[in-house]
Order: sequence, then structure tokens, then C-alpha cells
Amino acid sequence: MLATISRRRFLTITAAAAGLALAPELSRAADPSAAIIWQGVLMGADASLRIHHPDAEVARKLMAVCVAEVRRLEQIFSLYREDSAVSQLNRDGLLVAPPNDLVDLLQVAQACHAQTGGAFDPTVQALWTMYRAHFSSPGADPTGPPPAPLRQALAKVGLNDVLVDRNRIAFRRKGMQLTFNGIAQGYATDRVVDLLRAGGIETCLVDMGEPRAVGADASGRPWRVGVVDPAHSDRIGATFDVVDRAVATSGGYGFQFDEAGRFNHLLDPRTGRSPNLHQSVTVILASATQADALSTAFSLLPLPTIIEHLSHLPGAKARVVMATGESVDLG
Repeated sequence: MLATISRRRFLTITAAAAGLALAPELSRAADPSAAIIWQGVLMGADASLRIHHPDAEVARKLMAVCVAEVRRLEQIFSLYREDSAVSQLNRDGLLVAPPNDLVDLLQVAQACHAQTGGAFDPTVQALWTMYRAHFSSPGADPTGPPPAPLRQALAKVGLNDVLVDRNRIAFRRKGMQLTFNGIAQGYATDRVVDLLRAGGIETCLVDMGEPRAVGADASGRPWRVGVVDPAHSDRIGATFDVVDRAVATSGGYGFQFDEAGRFNHLLDPRTGRSPNLHQSVTVILASATQADALSTAFSLLPLPTIIEHLSHLPGAKARVVMATGESVDLG
């Protein structure tokens, strides 16, 4: 049976005159009864925004601006929309006059691809499509797809074969596909932070699938961000005190193709497999976009390699929950 657990079950933004809070139990914001609330779906995941502000009209305007931005980005990056820019690119192999955000994010992805030795690669969507087809077929072999379709899918993977400039995006290989599920939520978080700052909010914690703190909370204390326990996805496994930092977490528990969990959404572009080296990886950086991408890439890399990469990122921290369940704090 094909498992359909969402990588990120929900999205919550709680904005206040003093800032935004990740979830009600972690909030130090204003009375929830005064909140302006929006609920919807972003890139296939449940989404909600809860804005507190002493001026209700200002809150409504900020809400409208943020929701419009979320919808605009979804129109570009969502694989759940057939008319999105990335869906059009995947169908045609060519996109003329691409949206600037798509070019910008692809350039960030290229930098992360080079930085991680190819571990981060948004062209793994071809592998995801192959695994989905295999495990959704009646009587699917639980040991995974045979070698031939795996080789065929791997032949369509490789970010270096995506040509990118402001005029067009083109695939060099037929059948290539892109997914931004490993970076787009962080990008959306950064964009919403930009909008809220432009709206006059200087201290906030925004969560568009990956939370980012701006400043401290109203009391001057760090924001507290909780991340899921990979062994019990309905529980908080760890909390982090953050100021001017983003927190991104990736783990194979988020989406699993098979009931045994051997094959999940974290696919190594070099082998086509889910390595299952770690139960989860959390990365703390200033940028939610970069933290999102690196938490995905680090999930495919051994611990010594993660330590080496972190040494080149000033101020970066990470928490790795190993396959054994042991937690290692880095940075």
C-alpha cells in the first residue's frame, strides 16, 4: 500500500505586535481570541496563519499580503497544481520567460548542489515518480523496483543538465523533472518574513513548513522552536532557543512509499536509494531557504561529512538523530 503521510503536516504562522509564535503551546503572543486567522493548503500540506496585532485593520492587511504571496509562490513551485510553472517545465522540458523566483531558487539549489557534492539535487523527482509507480502497482515487490527502471530513472537525474537563465529554463535530458519540496517551504518562510518586516513587524517567528525567528520575543527571550521526534511523529523530540535563525528538519518518516519504511522521500541522486543513515537532521542557520536545503542534503550524508560542511558555515548548528536513535548536537 502506498503511504501518504505528509512531510510537514501543517503550517502555522502566529503574528503579534511582539512577534509570531510557532504553535499555541509555544506562543508568548497576545490573547488568541483577538487573532485574525486564515487556514488553507500550501503545496499539498495543511496551512494556517494566525495574526495578532493591536490594530485589526493592520492585521487584516498583513494577512492579505502574506496569503497573496503564499498563493503566488504556490503557482510557481507546487507539484500539486498542473498549471504551476514547475509542472509546466516538467511536462515540456522547457520554460520560456520563467518567473524570477523560479530562477532565483534554482540558482540557490545549484549553489547547494555544488556545496554538498551533489547530495542536494531537485531533479530527483524522476526517482520519486518511479518509486510511486512501483509501490502503487498491485502486488508490488516490497524489496523495491528492479534494476532496469532504477537505472532509467537515474539517467534523468542531474542538476548540471538543467540550463538556467532569466530567459529560459531547459532540460538537456528527456524525461527530467524538478521538485522543490526540499527547499520551497524555506524560501516561502523567508519571503513572508520579508513582507512582515516591510509591514513594520521587527520581531517574529514565521513557520511556512520551516520556522525562522526574527529578533527575540516580546520579553527579550529567544523564541522556542520544537521539532518532531522521528520515532514518534506525534511528539516533540527537541526544542531550540533561537534568535535571528531558521530551523529546518528533514526525516524519512515524513513520506514513506512502503509500509516498512525502507523507501522514503529522501532519495540519494547518486544511487537512487533512500540511505536511511539518520532518523532526522535539523539545521539551524540565518536563512530558512538554506537551512531547508541543507537539512535535506545532510540526511543523505554520513556524520563526518556533515561536520565538515558545518565547519564552513559560520554560526551554523545541527542536530542529527542517528539510525540508532542516538542524538548528536553539532556546532
